[in-house]
Amino acid sequence: MKTFLVRTLLCLLIAPFLLAASSFASERGEQVVLLHGIFRSSSHMEDLEEVLKAKGFTVFNLDYPSTEFPLDQLASMVAKDVREKIDPSKPVHFVGYSMGGIVTRIVLNKYRPDNLGRVVQLASPNGGSEVADFLKENWLYETFYGPAGQQLVTQGGGIEELMGKVDYPLGVVAGNFSIDPVSSHIIPGDDDGKVSVESTKVPGMKDHVVVYASHTFFPQNDTVHAQTLNFLRFGSFIKN
Repeated sequence: MKTFLVRTLLCLLIAPFLLAASSFASERGEQVVLLHGIFRSSSHMEDLEEVLKAKGFTVFNLDYPSTEFPLDQLASMVAKDVREKIDPSKPVHFVGYSMGGIVTRIVLNKYRPDNLGRVVQLASPNGGSEVADFLKENWLYETFYGPAGQQLVTQGGGIEELMGKVDYPLGVVAGNFSIDPVSSHIIPGDDDGKVSVESTKVPGMKDHVVVYASHTFFPQNDTVHAQTLNFLRFGSFIKN
């Protein structure tokens, strides 16, 4: 009950800001690129897509073959798709969920558009995943999650070099509610069932916030939507 009241109050407090964000985004013709997580598709991001569209953003909810290629190849594919779709004369923001946030950072490190706006990562394992460490040698995990899944480890995956330094306005949203007790037993500290709060942090980020959300349902969470919108509009998160 307490959690429900806190979330309700948060939504009421930010409503005026989100209304202002709607007209602002429309007037500037702002664009947002959405990137889903591993073993997912653009359909997993549709709730967030609709929220962003309702606030005036032009949204490109991209699909990419997340389980078929290594991260650097996936980033190259995404970068090509972005170049073909966006208007280079208007600001473009990026919002990446889970591994989509890792792919986003690789794209911005190697193929950054000149019209880059702000960037939001949702439950992304910037420091790697302890679950990936545990399952790396498992043939079923490798079969389902492919070469990129093997790179999401805490050490030896090479993702830190691929992502490079954060020298752009990055906001990171982490979750601290789990519906996966097995994975949470493996992960140290607070986590969302797949990624630890600590692993989401990265040097150079402009802001970081923890929300009561599980990893699987992050893109459908109302508080995640509100925090994403606030960062895209103001470059910061709403703090309780």
